[in-house]
Amino acid sequence: MDIYEKFQLLGVENAPGQELRQGEDGEVLCDLDLSGDPVDFSHGDVNAFPPVPGSFSAFKKGVLEGAAQAYTEYRGRKQIRDDAAEKLSAFMGVTVDPDREIILAPGTQGALFMAAGSVIMPGDRVCFVQPDYFAYRKLVVFFGGVCVPVNLNYMQYADRAGIDLKALESVFQSGVKVFMFSNPNNPTGVIYSHEEIRSIADMAARYQVTLIVDELYSRQIFDGRPYFHLCAEDTVPDSMVTIIGPSKTESLSGYRLGTAFGTAGLIDRMEEVQAIMDLRCGGYNQAVFSVWFDEPEEWMKERVKQHQAIRDRMADVFGAEEGISFRLTEGGSYFFVELPELTVSLKDFVKTARKAAGITVTPGTEFGPQFTHHFRINFSQDPKKAESAAERLVRLVRFFKKR
Repeated sequence: MDIYEKFQLLGVENAPGQELRQGEDGEVLCDLDLSGDPVDFSHGDVNAFPPVPGSFSAFKKGVLEGAAQAYTEYRGRKQIRDDAAEKLSAFMGVTVDPDREIILAPGTQGALFMAAGSVIMPGDRVCFVQPDYFAYRKLVVFFGGVCVPVNLNYMQYADRAGIDLKALESVFQSGVKVFMFSNPNNPTGVIYSHEEIRSIADMAARYQVTLIVDELYSRQIFDGRPYFHLCAEDTVPDSMVTIIGPSKTESLSGYRLGTAFGTAGLIDRMEEVQAIMDLRCGGYNQAVFSVWFDEPEEWMKERVKQHQAIRDRMADVFGAEEGISFRLTEGGSYFFVELPELTVSLKDFVKTARKAAGITVTPGTEFGPQFTHHFRINFSQDPKKAESAAERLVRLVRFFKKR
């Protein structure tokens, strides 16, 4: 593979916020009136769901503090790391050493890059789930690893995520070095059962596989479902990192804040990567960590309740159309919608939705090459606009459905 092939495999055209790169060439492939408010389902709407109260004041305080906040240690200012480690220890049910086991990052995406760069060497076999967050495959390619996907049979179960544990153990036995996965899963929103989490932790420890666990949406769980943090299991591997940050649920994405905590040696290497990548999580932005887990009383409970209501309405709209299938989201803000056989390709369906209806969705092929009849939406939107957009998408599906 040469450098040009490598970067073609990475691609950014369908990443959230990149819809303008798709271009508007070509004819509109339907004659339906799909007019309505434009909705970008590729990411959440921070206008509909504003950031945590006090976040801007915290940012302003950091700015006014000046150099002490602008130029922190590479792994983050100590007093902020101390505060984050204490909050995460309470939330995860583990003890996080603020000096050795945590690093502040420019978003959880930055944390993922640093973690991958700290453990993947050229030729290493790296396992990830399909479907799962699209950046995992791209990170493996970027760092010269070998992609080893394992299927998530999420449609077959109601009480577990559906990872194929036998297949996972087989690839671990074959010499996989790293396993990356998200919980709740992005794009399906399903949650791993305790049996699945415990099995992953045990097998990773037994076969000396490094774990990178993305728990970005672990504060937004619906229906009172139990959630199990892998880092809190009795048996864990010697090398692992958990990634989480104040981003999606808290609507603080614009500040680009993330954390990673875990094995001290791995965190040390991540600091080395950060030192040459971007030096530090944005200094002034770090001050906003102070509002994380310190939201006003009932604020988080109400936010989750609001998202669950939108989830339920999306389920009603999509579920009413014959041929559309999905599994009800258990955590996070995503629906992964499977379409019936259409008379157009997924690419043309997605483009038509954008051009004719002003609706942006993420094609399923971003989450695995086999998902050619799927799209993902982030339903963290204005409820009325989201419902209208979902109804227009259903009309478009009906128009293109094979008879």
